[in-house]
Amino acid sequence: MNFPENVKYTVNHEWIRLEGDVAFVGITDYAQDQLGDIVFVEVIAEGQMFVQDEVFGSIEAVKTVSDLLMPIEATVLEMNADLEDQPELLNTDPYGKGWIIKVKIVSKTDLDLLMDAAQYRTHIGE
Repeated sequence: MNFPENVKYTVNHEWIRLEGDVAFVGITDYAQDQLGDIVFVEVIAEGQMFVQDEVFGSIEAVKTVSDLLMPIEATVLEMNADLEDQPELLNTDPYGKGWIIKVKIVSKTDLDLLMDAAQYRTHIGE
């Protein structure tokens, strides 16, 4: 399992990485492992604002469909277009090429409420 130190984690297994004025959001290595082979990703709307834990899309795997929940209050700027043709990037590179959305966050202090890598490891029982 991979637990990068440069991201924050949610109890719902999403991650968020701040880069300047924008942040990238995806699912954790643990989440993709639990879901299995991912075949489709859907994001509700670019340009829309979401509050923390609001559904912003879904992931379809061979065995299940799972909601994607916004880690903090933010506006969706862009969906990763590569996922349309290559949803398996979520399985092979969940913290890199497998990012799901780019967002503009409302407050950087909201990140302080999320887990770091050590806390997330404890959360999943690792």
